[in-house]
Amino acid sequence: MNPINQKRLSTFKSNKRAWFSWWIFLVLFILSLGAEFIANEHPLFVSYKGQWYWPVFTSYPETTFGGDFDTETDYNDPFIIDLINENGYIVRAPIPYSFDTHILDLNEPTPSPPTQKNWLGTDDQARDVSARIIYGFRISVLFALALTLGSSIIGVAVGAIQGYFSGLTDLIGQRFLEIWTNLPVLYLLIILSSIVTPSIWWLLLILLLFSWTALVDVVRAETLKTRKQDYVTAARALGLTDNQILLRHILPNATVAALTFLPFIMTGAITTLTSLDFLGFGLPPGSASLGELLAQGKANVHAPWLGLSGFFSIAILLTLLVFIGEGIRDAFDPRGR
Repeated sequence: MNPINQKRLSTFKSNKRAWFSWWIFLVLFILSLGAEFIANEHPLFVSYKGQWYWPVFTSYPETTFGGDFDTETDYNDPFIIDLINENGYIVRAPIPYSFDTHILDLNEPTPSPPTQKNWLGTDDQARDVSARIIYGFRISVLFALALTLGSSIIGVAVGAIQGYFSGLTDLIGQRFLEIWTNLPVLYLLIILSSIVTPSIWWLLLILLLFSWTALVDVVRAETLKTRKQDYVTAARALGLTDNQILLRHILPNATVAALTFLPFIMTGAITTLTSLDFLGFGLPPGSASLGELLAQGKANVHAPWLGLSGFFSIAILLTLLVFIGEGIRDAFDPRGR
């Protein structure tokens, strides 16, 4: 690591709020990646008559454990539980429900309040709220990461081309951006989402159409400044092609400036996804969604745990990303060094 990057890392670490937010976010994200081991209706491990089974990875028919049918085992069936316990044991996840598990043995009508069995209660479809938050957190972060990566590639490329070639290319590009960025994005997203069959890939593509513009201006400005530097002029005099100059000398500097915007692009992506899910134009019905949880809280004001769980989940996630973004911005600020 060169001295400049060492100084940047030291500056980021000195911002305690950003540094702790980074570690909290990293731990939460890693835990969410293993959501199947935290919240799952299938046991993690089953020992039956000396044999080991892993229902979290593989489906087993009921006959495997002495049942009568060849269908997939229902590990919540008391009959199956008794059969397994007579000849072995079951190791379950801390939350014995997945995000789409409909709980049938509730003692109260749905949405039911928090209990020792359902830590954050259930929603109006008898699904465990805590499990849906864990899976919804993972989907939101992975979706935001994919959208941020795609937006960065397109935005950096367009900004670098505009800034390097300037002239008519820059003029046409800026006029197009002025028109494109002034479109009513949320309304267009709702219209497009209602036309196509909702899926996470369609939603990612639709949002990518409008999110790449965030980085164009900063990369363009950095490229316009860098293209006049002596080392770029020398590289051009030595016979390097435009592509070689862009890749070796322009983009590394422009990418550094763009890095400070990435956490804020992620924040915007999560907010947009939550808004679309809240309005019913986001992920397919039944998906683990924080926005859908907020919509249930709005529809069930007599069940405050739904709205509060969704609000605090989104608020904590966005707060962590904002604090991380502020730390990265300060670390890459040349005035701070």
